[in-house]
Amino acid sequence: MNRLWYLIGVLLVLAGLVHLGVLVVGGGPWEGAVSWRKPFTFGVSFGLSVLTLTWVAQSVRVRGRAILVGAFALASTVEVALITVQAWRGVPSHFNMETAVDTAIARTLAAGGGVLIAIAITMTIAAFRPNPDLTPSHRLAVRAGFATLLVAMAFGAVMIARGVVEVVTGNQQLAYTVATTLKPAHAVFMHGVLLLPALSWFVARAVPTEDLRLRLVRLATWAYVAVAIAVSALALTGITVVDPSTASVLCAGAISGLALTALALGRIQRAKPIELT
Repeated sequence: MNRLWYLIGVLLVLAGLVHLGVLVVGGGPWEGAVSWRKPFTFGVSFGLSVLTLTWVAQSVRVRGRAILVGAFALASTVEVALITVQAWRGVPSHFNMETAVDTAIARTLAAGGGVLIAIAITMTIAAFRPNPDLTPSHRLAVRAGFATLLVAMAFGAVMIARGVVEVVTGNQQLAYTVATTLKPAHAVFMHGVLLLPALSWFVARAVPTEDLRLRLVRLATWAYVAVAIAVSALALTGITVVDPSTASVLCAGAISGLALTALALGRIQRAKPIELT
């Protein structure tokens, strides 16, 4: 079944890239409730999330793993499909209660978000159960990755809740503004579940000792969390120093730098001359 989930993830990423092309060719605003940016960013982000969960879930002992990953892939597909439909219709996807169709789509998107949060909670709890099959460095990376994913989902839930409150009180336009203020916080935590286990996989092949691998993964985890907390704290106060895409790139860049350091350290250690006694 993993091949199917991987295929879905790839197709979602490709769908997002197609809409980036539509934006480049057809033009239009980057920001706003109605923009080709939404099917692009949601397609790529959800596609990467499906690919990531399919891979990282193999390091977690949990009952019904295939069902959980499949539900995540299905919910992600529905989210991207509905957001894309609304983009082609030229209307907002979230918090849009203008017509019966728009209301049904907005509520389905909210329900899909609830499914994703429930799966993230289940996988995070499972990740913190003992698993002797994993090395300490990879165990830390998986646990930290799922923990950051759960934080991202929590921010997403808060965004939805704040937007719904504004819609209920009759401030539908304000709902978009209020909800999007937390986008940097949501985005910066979202892909730790990919970056940290990927770093662990890399250092396992580049660094010869588990002790050094664990220290590097621990350093990467704290670096990631520090950047994410800083971006989130500013977002909570209404200050956006970087957009969501840049925030994610900053975290990815920090961890990539540590990966290169790990590679260099591994080569240096292997190159040490053998001491004769």
